[in-house]
Amino acid sequence: MSTSPEQDLRSRKVGAADFAVTRLRPLIPGVLLCLALAVVAFGLGRLEAVAFGRAWLEPLVLAILLGAVVRTGWQPGPRWKPGIDFSAKPLLEVAVLLLGASFSASAVLAVGWPLLLGITGVVAFAIPASYGLCRAFGLPARMALLVACGNSICGNSAIAAVAPVIQADGRDVAASIAFTAVIGVAVVLLLPLLVPLLGLSQGQYGLLAGLTVYAVPQVLAATAPVGALSLQVGTLVKLVRVLMLGPVVVALSLMAPRLGTANPGGRQPLSRLVPWFILGFLALAALRSLGWLPEVVAVWAAWLAGVLMIIAMAALGLGVDVRLVARSGGRVTAAGIASLLLLAAVSLALIRILGVA
Repeated sequence: MSTSPEQDLRSRKVGAADFAVTRLRPLIPGVLLCLALAVVAFGLGRLEAVAFGRAWLEPLVLAILLGAVVRTGWQPGPRWKPGIDFSAKPLLEVAVLLLGASFSASAVLAVGWPLLLGITGVVAFAIPASYGLCRAFGLPARMALLVACGNSICGNSAIAAVAPVIQADGRDVAASIAFTAVIGVAVVLLLPLLVPLLGLSQGQYGLLAGLTVYAVPQVLAATAPVGALSLQVGTLVKLVRVLMLGPVVVALSLMAPRLGTANPGGRQPLSRLVPWFILGFLALAALRSLGWLPEVVAVWAAWLAGVLMIIAMAALGLGVDVRLVARSGGRVTAAGIASLLLLAAVSLALIRILGVA
């Protein structure tokens, strides 16, 4: 018996709805857990503002801490993992994309070509210098490259992208990612203390944070408490660092045989070298700069980005296991910290050389 076009269309809609529900249902527990932690973090931030006149720890930072506390006492099982992973990656990437609505070409042009060259130079120097430091601490070549690239570019994303190119061992990858997860949180909490200690302006601190903090959302958490200018400069600088991941991965894939870390099937396709959310960020920034993005859309996009960012930070916190870092060994921690301190010193030198106000 044949069906009418209307019945066929209706059955297709029902089938698509069932497929969507099937795909989304496993995400619900983990996403709700991250949302709950985000709500608590926001509430604690409001309590801080009432009690002390301002929130000394922003909801972004509180969400990380809450997630890490929960993870230390309880390991989420398979029921929770899909939603946590979804919150930590796709939601996070969407949030970064939406931030493009808050930026304009004038902000990019204000950076100037000397600073753009300076950022490129810092990364180009930091990777081999950090690699040498890690080797001096006794780390094997692949582990040293993972830590160097993670510190110099964008933490876990760089480690994940570089690992298949250099044929890194799974234990090396796990130890490197665990290190960046915990140290990344510590940097977010401690870096703002350098503002009064070194007498940094908002612009100078934004540049320092953008050059040293691992991930884009962590840059936001580290700069938001200092000021809007720090946030804008830090995010912009960090995005330039992220965009360097593609050229670095290509260079390492070409150099892998010489370094003794070759993986015949490990080269990344060019389509994966520039993250899609970075392209989306730049597209929204272009629309805003051309005046094609209504102000009301930009405001709502920024608000939604903030909400998604807090949820994502809770998810990232749930992935921090301090005990795993302890088991990874003191050499990894010492080498990573030394590498990070070197990057901070080079970044401060760039600030002085360029005369950033």
